[in-house]
Amino acid sequence: MAFRCVSLALLLLLCACTQAPVRNPIAQWEPSPNHDARRAVLIVLHATEQESVAQSLHTLRTRNSGGPVSSHYLVGADGGLYQLVEDSRRAWHAGGGSWGTVADLNSASIGIELDNDGAEPFPPAQIDALLRLLEDLCTRLRIPRHAVIAHADLAPTRKRDPGPQFPWARLAQAGFGLWPDPADGEPPPGFDPWLALQAVGYPLHDRAASVRAYRRHYRGDEADTLDAEDHRILHSLVLQARRLR
Repeated sequence: MAFRCVSLALLLLLCACTQAPVRNPIAQWEPSPNHDARRAVLIVLHATEQESVAQSLHTLRTRNSGGPVSSHYLVGADGGLYQLVEDSRRAWHAGGGSWGTVADLNSASIGIELDNDGAEPFPPAQIDALLRLLEDLCTRLRIPRHAVIAHADLAPTRKRDPGPQFPWARLAQAGFGLWPDPADGEPPPGFDPWLALQAVGYPLHDRAASVRAYRRHYRGDEADTLDAEDHRILHSLVLQARRLR
């Protein structure tokens, strides 16, 4: 009995040490209740552009030719769901890029890899699993439901995933991602599509690349010019973003 009591005491002591706040020894500790955990504000969707879940799991858990990479989750083509990094930790999935005022995307986002070669359609079972995951993450981590973007959106000069086959409209039907509303009508006179692209979040240091990323997301092609339909879409996206603030 004495041994059990000592063991229990040691366990409680270890738990207390684990939960104790990390304090700077050169400063006097004067705790404030005005804080919370640092958390993600975006979800970034990727395509693995590899041949299988097994290959992608290996890549995401080891050092490869381009250096170590990771993501928080991997969704298989059959709907299998794998978590590789804790939600609260910084996974190495986004790389260089920006979205709106956010420059360090790895620190501000959850990365989700989708088992897809970047050219094939995404199976219904995979999208259903992704939607369940998005519902969980947005609810549990309080990430805005519209704050779901493509890897290519934040890094248009480097990336094109998850690619033109990704069903963004299906996500929008379920309430995820920013999506235009035809009821918003025509843009006003003097409408500037470049300011609209920037307001939505796209970086503009390479305008052609940003247009390709936008078109891939909202029109399913990779054109690098904007037409009247794009003006209508961008006008609506700006209005949608404004309404969600």
